[in-house]
Amino acid sequence: MKLPFPSLAFMVALAMLSPLAAAQTPYVSIEARLTPEQLRSVGLTGEQLDALNRMLREAQERQGAAMVSSAASPASAAASANTSMVASRDDRARDETSLVGFNDKPIQSRLKGSVSGWEPGTVFELENGQQWKVLKGALKLPRTLDAPEILVVPGVAGRWFLQVVDGMPKARVYRID
Repeated sequence: MKLPFPSLAFMVALAMLSPLAAAQTPYVSIEARLTPEQLRSVGLTGEQLDALNRMLREAQERQGAAMVSSAASPASAAASANTSMVASRDDRARDETSLVGFNDKPIQSRLKGSVSGWEPGTVFELENGQQWKVLKGALKLPRTLDAPEILVVPGVAGRWFLQVVDGMPKARVYRID
């Protein structure tokens, strides 16, 4: 008597072979994937294309080897998945003070002197003694402000932004004192 659906053992074997099949997929060079116009627009030399193809081929081989080893050992794949779940759980449980840049708070102060605008290189001295230098951004204010209150706001990856007027663009700054 024939079963209408494949057996469970057959389905498991097929699932384990799929990573093996993917690992054995031959590498297709960049020249075969892109049109000549696309290759010209990138502007890579033949030597650079060869190096890039070599790196991509090696990366595909490493990825295929990792897939083969995890398919060959379902227990090790389950263990590594379990380990990654534990690691991410630990990341979420960390104290906020252990994450660089995430415990920085905005700095409120007042500028010493007046300001009519800024450009890269402009130095702002605050009443609290801090000095901040403009890295990016330029702005001419509609009128000169004398000793305005300012806010220095932390951004992503250690960046800081100086806000002189609420609702206007901020200057990207870094501390120099």
